[in-house]
Amino acid sequence: MSLELQSISKHFGALTALEEVSFHCTEGEFIAVVGPSGCGKSTLLRLIAGLDIPTTGLVRFHQAPVRQPGSERALVLQDRVLYPWLNLEANVAMGLELAGKPRSQARQEARDWLARLGLAGFEEYYPHQVSGGMAQRVALGQVLAVKPKLLLLDEPFGSLDALTRLGLQELLQKLWQELGFGVVMVTHDVDEALYLADRVIVLTPHPGRIMTTLPIYLSRPRNRDEAPFITLRREVLAWLGIQPREGEHRRW
Repeated sequence: MSLELQSISKHFGALTALEEVSFHCTEGEFIAVVGPSGCGKSTLLRLIAGLDIPTTGLVRFHQAPVRQPGSERALVLQDRVLYPWLNLEANVAMGLELAGKPRSQARQEARDWLARLGLAGFEEYYPHQVSGGMAQRVALGQVLAVKPKLLLLDEPFGSLDALTRLGLQELLQKLWQELGFGVVMVTHDVDEALYLADRVIVLTPHPGRIMTTLPIYLSRPRNRDEAPFITLRREVLAWLGIQPREGEHRRW
């Protein structure tokens, strides 16, 4: 197992954000975590990333306790963290340069990544000059360029329009299949979770506990309009206590 959480609880004073959360992620597995707002999903990612430590329990990555951030575990947020004073090429190259690669090599690899992400020709543009979807592709390029073993995604497409979101889901799936990194993704979008993940973990309202874990055996590419997908959607929504009207694809 590349990632293991052992009875994780996290308290902020009198507030319990997570309680006795345990699961594992095997090499190259894609896990989606869904649950109501305030159930500790983002806190869970911060603990895995090493940006915070659990009050009780243990996070292990490749058998070693996680106590601090590391480039092998890369976090992508909904609010893109791009350097506004750097162009897109320099934004992607920054992590490579900090890792010790010569600037010329880092810039070439950054250009290659921008092309792979569909942004060839935009290397000299600045973050304020591109769309939100394009900026999120750059954010993915920033972390994937340093070749993480585990990608942690905190609602990375949540602020994007529906069409852009679908396109980025396809891009993420393609890169995941090609490169073989693991993923733990937090999302409020049940369809997104079912479309992308190998397993879906459903958390309770706060404090966040694991309510159920659903393996997704559907072959890829998945069709959101086919009966097995719709059945799984209804099952997840039922676990979440949401009862959509007949024929309605409700997102919460």
